[in-house]
Amino acid sequence: MPPTLKHYNYLVIGGGSGGVASARRAASYGAKTLIIEGNRFGGTCVNVGCVPKKVMWYASDLATRVQQANEYGLYQGVKLDSKTLTFNWEQFKSKRDAYVERLNGIYERNLTREKVDMIKGWASFNKAGNVEVKKHDGTIEEFTSDHILIATGGKPILPVNTPGYEYGITSDGFFELPTQPEKVVVVGAGYIGVELTGVFHGLGSETHLVIRGQTVLRKFDDLIQETITDHYINEGINIHKGSTVSKVEKNPTTKKLTITLSTGEIIEDADQLVWTMGRRTFLGLGLENVGVELNSKEQIVVDEYQNTTAKLPNSKIYSLGDVVGDVELTPMAINAGRKLSNRLFGPEKFKNQKADYTNVPSVVFSHPEVGSIGLSEKDAIAKYGRDNLKIYNSSFTAMYFAMLEHKSPTRYKLICEGPNEKVVGLHIIGDSSAEILQGFGVAIKMGATKQDFDNCIAIHPTSAEELVTLT
Repeated sequence: MPPTLKHYNYLVIGGGSGGVASARRAASYGAKTLIIEGNRFGGTCVNVGCVPKKVMWYASDLATRVQQANEYGLYQGVKLDSKTLTFNWEQFKSKRDAYVERLNGIYERNLTREKVDMIKGWASFNKAGNVEVKKHDGTIEEFTSDHILIATGGKPILPVNTPGYEYGITSDGFFELPTQPEKVVVVGAGYIGVELTGVFHGLGSETHLVIRGQTVLRKFDDLIQETITDHYINEGINIHKGSTVSKVEKNPTTKKLTITLSTGEIIEDADQLVWTMGRRTFLGLGLENVGVELNSKEQIVVDEYQNTTAKLPNSKIYSLGDVVGDVELTPMAINAGRKLSNRLFGPEKFKNQKADYTNVPSVVFSHPEVGSIGLSEKDAIAKYGRDNLKIYNSSFTAMYFAMLEHKSPTRYKLICEGPNEKVVGLHIIGDSSAEILQGFGVAIKMGATKQDFDNCIAIHPTSAEELVTLT
């Protein structure tokens, strides 16, 4: 007689931020919950994404600030500039990795405290519609569940048709680098490429950025695209516009890389090549066995309540996070995961609760930082028409840089619609943009108008006060 399958009320595939948040919330309502993770708990964000990236950004930003200390009258007996900059990559990597490991432990302890069962292994659906898990010890377990969540996230894209692509690393590999490359080439104009480029440059590496178009961050407002592209060039970053990588060659003796671009340009003697060409969904889950449909980008198709197209007699299957692709941000996945569990297992008042994917604030930890919420100017014009918009712009030098010869840009754009001037877009560039945007994001989410902004008394002297004094 075959063994009895272990049954759960809720089974979560993927131990990233969204999956963990949903599992914990379900368990808090008394649902018998299992979460399955093949790697480390915390997913991309904690292990190879926003958390260790931000730590590296802090180091890079501090390196820049230290070099500015002389102009503030500090350490004038010591010459502080890019030529005297030193950075102990190995030591800092060890501290950063230890921090991430502590977070992994916190994730697991939180799950244990909520009485969520955990299994380390790789899950897939079999032809019976049950979930099979190949555990790390090689054994296989099979489970059934009333509700199943797929929150497996994504993985970096590699240009497998480019000769020599294997000599490069992905953004995941960035966090495994044992030493700092003296000369590095980053490929990709998205936020990952822009952030890693800024980190490398700030820490003193000769940095090249290869982009297909003429600007970076092409999904953002033109103000952001143009300002960051121009500033990176002014800072000494080598941006190769209108280019892709044609081939990569590795010297077997020196291990140096020669990178040939589509324009015919050749970048020689690179120590490292980093592919940051986006991410694709992490699948291979046997979705065909349960009727879960994918779109043209191989993302799981869901409705507004995170329901997939699966048709099973005894289970319902949901999905959220990067594997769905709506808004690929950790806080969005956490929000969606909690609201899903509220709806499935919570009180009656949550029976129709769902995540809201509109007006989601996002930031880029470039140098300087970028923040954005709502529509870009182009999208606002397409939606409302140019005559129905009032757009406010401001460009100034933040007070911090008044003492410095070398300036960094601060630029703000506020996009308002209709006679009441409802704010439909906000785009900011400059120091502390991430912190500034959080509060203004609340206001915009609540439907703030330009007059609401104006009614708020400015905090002086700050950069953020500009947003409530725009004319």
